[in-house]
Amino acid sequence: MTDTDRTRLPLDVDTTTRPIRPVEAPPRSPHVVVVLVDDMGFGASSPYGGPCEMPTAQRLADEGLRYSRFHVTSLCSPTRQALMTGRNHHSVGMGVTSEMSTPEPGYHGYRPASAATIAQILSGNGYCTAAIGKWHQTPPVEVSPSGPFPRWPMGEGFDYFYGFMGAEMNHWYPQLYQGRYAVEPDRLPEDGYHLSEDLVEKAISWIENQQAITPERPFFTYVAFGATHAPFHVAPEWRDRYAGRFDEGWDAQREATLARQKELGIVPETTDLAPWADGVPRWDELDDTERRVAARFMETYAGFAEHTDAQVGRLVDALDDMGVLDDTLIFYLLGDNGASGEGGPRGTFREHLVGHGIQDDTADMAARLDTLGDASTYAIYPVGWALAMNTPYPWTKQLAHLGGTRDGMIVRWGNGIRARGEIRHQWHHVIDVLPTILEAAGVPAPAAYGGVEQQPIEGTSLAYTFDAPDADDRRSTQYFEMIGNRGVFHEGWTAVTRHGIPWEMVATSKRPFDEDVWELYDHTSGDWSQAHDVSAEHPERLRELQELFLREAERYQVLPLDDRVTERENPDVAGRLDLHKGRSTLSFGPRVGRLTEEAAPNVKNRSHVITADLEVVTGVNGVVVAQGGRFGGWSLYLVGGVPHYAYNFAGRDLTVVRGGKPMLPGRHDLVVRFEYDGGPPGSGAHVTLEVDGAPVGSGRVPVTTAYYFSFDETFNVGVDRGTPVIDDYLPVRNAFEGLIHRVRFDLGAVGEEVTDEDAARAHLTHQ
Repeated sequence: MTDTDRTRLPLDVDTTTRPIRPVEAPPRSPHVVVVLVDDMGFGASSPYGGPCEMPTAQRLADEGLRYSRFHVTSLCSPTRQALMTGRNHHSVGMGVTSEMSTPEPGYHGYRPASAATIAQILSGNGYCTAAIGKWHQTPPVEVSPSGPFPRWPMGEGFDYFYGFMGAEMNHWYPQLYQGRYAVEPDRLPEDGYHLSEDLVEKAISWIENQQAITPERPFFTYVAFGATHAPFHVAPEWRDRYAGRFDEGWDAQREATLARQKELGIVPETTDLAPWADGVPRWDELDDTERRVAARFMETYAGFAEHTDAQVGRLVDALDDMGVLDDTLIFYLLGDNGASGEGGPRGTFREHLVGHGIQDDTADMAARLDTLGDASTYAIYPVGWALAMNTPYPWTKQLAHLGGTRDGMIVRWGNGIRARGEIRHQWHHVIDVLPTILEAAGVPAPAAYGGVEQQPIEGTSLAYTFDAPDADDRRSTQYFEMIGNRGVFHEGWTAVTRHGIPWEMVATSKRPFDEDVWELYDHTSGDWSQAHDVSAEHPERLRELQELFLREAERYQVLPLDDRVTERENPDVAGRLDLHKGRSTLSFGPRVGRLTEEAAPNVKNRSHVITADLEVVTGVNGVVVAQGGRFGGWSLYLVGGVPHYAYNFAGRDLTVVRGGKPMLPGRHDLVVRFEYDGGPPGSGAHVTLEVDGAPVGSGRVPVTTAYYFSFDETFNVGVDRGTPVIDDYLPVRNAFEGLIHRVRFDLGAVGEEVTDEDAARAHLTHQ
């Protein structure tokens, strides 16, 4: 363009006809809040006839709708991925929890770009979006400061995230993220901190800010509690509200809950209790100590549940105070799967024990009952209570039976649903939530998102039920599969088979899949609760449903079946991507931290050498490097200048190797030589502690951690975050007081013992 051309341009161009404006949501689109409680069975909450008082849930039910036949998958991550995408869990690669993923198409744990999330769709249509609490959908290999971050919440359509990424979290000492950055609460339990309260405070704060700045834009807020998943963490005043309430036991509780469910109209009058699970003791088979311990577990759980509901009440009250409650479509999901039987027949104060195939000691638990719920415990109740919390249905979390897959759901929308306090009996599934939200918002499902053609949404909107209590079901078929447990619902009939036992999470001698025994239930004849197996009377019908399951399994990427549980939580066993690409030598600087299990050096089931290049002064204290915490992990630390190495197996067995005298001021190599016995996972090891090549202490670790140290704690250089591996130092203010130059790990082959030649070679590398 010449100077002459420039002079011919008009100087008074009217740009008002071409404004740049953000996308606006359709008129009268509601705000949307989805609240998800973890591991709560159908018969736990008071609105569904259960013993856990949940007045907020009751309020929302009285002002909205309760669904009596709402279904989920029977594990955490699969339900969450199905909720977010409106597709079956295998269709989006989440056949099991993210920590159990394998390379198979239905199990790899990577949401495909062809399945956009609720948040992505709503965000693209003018909504503000926030996720608060438990996420548990990102591949573990991507949960590190290096990312990548597209599958973190803020890469999946959320403008804001505050919460945790994995399966569970310590409610007293959580390790959290805000956005993609690691954060920790600025208060401690002794200051009154509790994770559930913190999450709701962040949710309210985000909504208040959003409404103050852009009140014309609707919001979508997803609040996913860590409660009531293990660990059961709640202050004693909540637990003690239920003192003595469960002394009659789980059998009596099932009877009382069913009677209440019939009164409420949640189940028909003809409903029978499902058969009791094989291998679970009846209440009258327990001795006095076992009953006392079991009752306290349930008191703690009920207090935990009520406390969680109280936080939801704070959120609802805040919406009311802001004047947006009736314009908000609220889904209150009372469980992402059935109640958990993973505590085993006795329950446990240390959840990871059962995860490694070990039962807790009842006498030991009885001696510590007053501590149940505090930071020294990491509890989950006995399976008998899980069965009671799933009343009237059979079995628990992990299984395809209704005890694993049917949960309560309450829907409230003051200005969108005319009905108040009614029950809806139509058959629905968690994949139906997304299309319901889109219909309510007036937003179509996108044919493409981000340039990627979208796979069909597999859910069916349940909006047709809002003001039509007698509307015919629009869902006629749904398959279920989890860890080899399988089932299929079709036109009022269910075929189902149990392959595993929920609390036996380490494989011993599981039977082949083709030897599993299938059951058949006819819901059209009034069997609401899977109480009467009619497979012998209708073999042809059973065969038809088995064949239907196989067709659905092929369609949705369910095959090949895989029944491993805890074993798959070790990436070496599962065949997942290795973040460290098989490197046998890893080196970390003094600022490295908050690494999850799969981002940390994998020291499990192998010999290894840890070398810390340090500078110390007289009497130095603090942690050099640590992984895990009070309920499983290891730590290299100094007390008064004396080096220590602690190995904590599942919070039960603690081995401590102590150096003989304080390290002299100056620069030193502090070395841990961990000589694994070899053999099966979890074998023992010999540990030698060295300073500048000279042994200063040694010890024997009789049993090591085979599969995972922790789902909630992390690996850190220079500090032990979260709970302490050992009480030699505090859970806070344990940072190393000297100077750390580097911490190096030399890892041997998995499952191999160290030889004298290997040890000598490793020693030479550190000279």
